[in-house]
Amino acid sequence: MQVIYLESNEAPSADTLRRSASSDAETASAVAKIIAGVRERGDEALRDYTREFDNVDVENTRVMVPDIQAVLRKVDKQVLEALEVAARNIVAFHEQQLERSWFDSRSDGSLVGSKVTPLDSVGIYVPGGRALYPSTVLMNALPARVAGVRRIAMVSPPQKDGSLDPVLLAAAHIAGVTEVHAVGGAQAIAALAYGTKKIAAVDKITGPGNAYVAAAKRQVAGDVGIDMVAGPSEVLILADESAEPALVALDLMAQAEHDPLAACYLVTTDEELVEEVLEEIDAFMADSPRAEVTRTSLDDNGIAFVVPDLATALLAVNTIAPEHLEVHMDNPIDLLGLIDNAGAIFLGPWTPESVGDYIAGPNHTLPTGGTARFSSPLSTADFIKRSSVISYSYTALLKDAPAITALAEKEGLWAHGKAVSARFELLEDDDDDLADDDDAGEGGDKD
Repeated sequence: MQVIYLESNEAPSADTLRRSASSDAETASAVAKIIAGVRERGDEALRDYTREFDNVDVENTRVMVPDIQAVLRKVDKQVLEALEVAARNIVAFHEQQLERSWFDSRSDGSLVGSKVTPLDSVGIYVPGGRALYPSTVLMNALPARVAGVRRIAMVSPPQKDGSLDPVLLAAAHIAGVTEVHAVGGAQAIAALAYGTKKIAAVDKITGPGNAYVAAAKRQVAGDVGIDMVAGPSEVLILADESAEPALVALDLMAQAEHDPLAACYLVTTDEELVEEVLEEIDAFMADSPRAEVTRTSLDDNGIAFVVPDLATALLAVNTIAPEHLEVHMDNPIDLLGLIDNAGAIFLGPWTPESVGDYIAGPNHTLPTGGTARFSSPLSTADFIKRSSVISYSYTALLKDAPAITALAEKEGLWAHGKAVSARFELLEDDDDDLADDDDAGEGGDKD
């Protein structure tokens, strides 16, 4: 890890953070060709791209599970129980987020409100490659199910025999996924966005992926909804002299082992802690089965910032706006109100990022690359849409007509103003009861 010393009230520079671009021109061009191919040739293109990129022949991407109990028996019992515990916690957390329709009736007879409707269909992308991610299935499908989405289509790269690992199918079953397809990469995103004969298009696509998946999501956005364009995963550990160096080291390594591009930051007021953490990392590295990936990540994208005071430490945190923020400080809850930018905040030495990745309940699909400045974790809000509702009475329109026509005239929109005044000319004679009721005074409208 690189060690950088910051002066008081000095923020880390963008160049220092070395965040990877979400997509380069070469990747974007290749992805555009894949998307065009899927739009033109549908399922035939999916088969060709799966053969080219995954070296797998798949005649039909749809994974049929005639006997889910047989699949569940192939999954380690402890893993299955862990998935069920995680699912219960995820559901309970996301049920607290549910947004309800609301309506406000005013004294003039008008009504305004917001009608909340779940999306009809979503597609969730579950990465393959370096590792299996059943937790990603739960974190993407369960909020959609809680929100009321009817169709949840999961896509994931196939194994060499064209199937998906039983643990992914078990997670899909627990999460209420309604269909599963063994297809990955940019071609899977294109299929979800535009549809083929065998994969119907969805309203929104969620889930992480590699650079090709991220570029594909960026390119189809607008034709279909997306959650976010996720970059490499990242963690920032905020620590003082009370931190245990071995735990800080392990928590940095836990992020680094995801990906060689993963970013790991340590911000501390204790210069000695940095040296101790680096020594612990070297000691733990001998036992890591993912030592090569972990070391590459820490060497290329690991930075320890040594700061003179807490105010500068918090400035660094809010400037970096990390995906994951761990607070290894005395009385971490006291700092919560001073943290403005972070995807997920883990307070205290007993709260490693691992609990958020798997079991606690809050979503682990989080904004990366500093986008926590303006973005939020995946939630039930990502799986609903809101319709504004407005209903005016005779009284309400009569009251607001002068303001409406004044603004319409100022903007030079004649029909906007005329649409208001014409109602009194054309409707009043046809509905004298409304006018008579309004003569009786406030509250005499029909709504």
